[in-house]
Amino acid sequence: MTPALRAQLARAKARLDTLSLYPEPVSLRRVRVRVAPWFFRVPGFRRYHGYAFVRTILVRRADPSDDLVTHELCHVWQMQHRPLHVCWSWLVHSYRSNPYEVEARAATAATAARAGSPQPSPVSSGRAPID
Repeated sequence: MTPALRAQLARAKARLDTLSLYPEPVSLRRVRVRVAPWFFRVPGFRRYHGYAFVRTILVRRADPSDDLVTHELCHVWQMQHRPLHVCWSWLVHSYRSNPYEVEARAATAATAARAGSPQPSPVSSGRAPID
């Protein structure tokens, strides 16, 4: 992980630490951000700019926005507290109505003003489809 991505991850954590969505703040222990443009060429993932796994955030480009990293780190935080429920939720809800996706978008938007960035656009704030 590059120093720039490490710094972005720290900024995203600082943003999420201002929220009280879960009993404990998000932990960056073993969390990595990886640039993986190949992943976003896989059918079903082409419409995303970032994707979060349990401890890994994949991004399409080497210069992701702070909003994107914050959005994906929120998904890591969700999985740290409710891993089975998060996975189940992705199976039973559509993308746009998934409560964890809605929560991550709201967390990014709520902290964007505090971070001094403009309101996030759907494309720059997570796994929003490219329209």
